Amino acid sequence: MVSGYAEISSLLIDLEAAMRNSGLWASEQPAPEALASTQPFCVDTLALEEWLQFVFIPRIRAIIAAETNMPAKCEIKPVVEEAMANPGTELVRVVALLDEAITRAE
Repeated sequence: MVSGYAEISSLLIDLEAAMRNSGLWASEQPAPEALASTQPFCVDTLALEEWLQFVFIPRIRAIIAAETNMPAKCEIKPVVEEAMANPGTELVRVVALLDEAITRAE
């Protein structure tokens, strides 16, 4: 397994828990057209919490499963802080840890 992937996998579980605890975890998936957006963070079709749940988490899990390279840099925390009205301190903390872990993954 690529260095750091166990930590990232654990942090994805923490992210899901933080989103559930904040009432941000959706029970239904958005329409396929919404998920097919080419805009950063699917800003034109999804709320940020939907992007985290239905795009970011699955993509990072797929990278881990395939044991391929993580993105060279991850900076989601500023977007979470700006785009979400009240993201909660735990959610921001976990996203910050994910940013760091993904950026330093080899």
